[in-house]
Amino acid sequence: MAIEYRGEKFSGYNKPKRTPKHPGKSHAVLAKEGSKVKLIRFGQQGVTTAGKPKEGESAKQKARRASFKARHAKNIKKGKMSAAYWADKVKW
Repeated sequence: MAIEYRGEKFSGYNKPKRTPKHPGKSHAVLAKEGSKVKLIRFGQQGVTTAGKPKEGESAKQKARRASFKARHAKNIKKGKMSAAYWADKVKW
């Protein structure tokens, strides 16, 4: 079920994808909550984030993850219609 929105193809609603050719943002998602649909771009292009937690993760990576979550906690709580929610879910 491919969805085309503003000339961009998505595999479905609330399914993030990489955007390697976008000049600034690394990911995009077609977010849907109820009847509201919104294109959200998130994540800085070319930046290595902490990724998923790994066993034996360095203290520096743990600190980066904790800092991101603390700094954006208010925006992450806004839910699916915020870029911070998707960055937290996909990149951190």
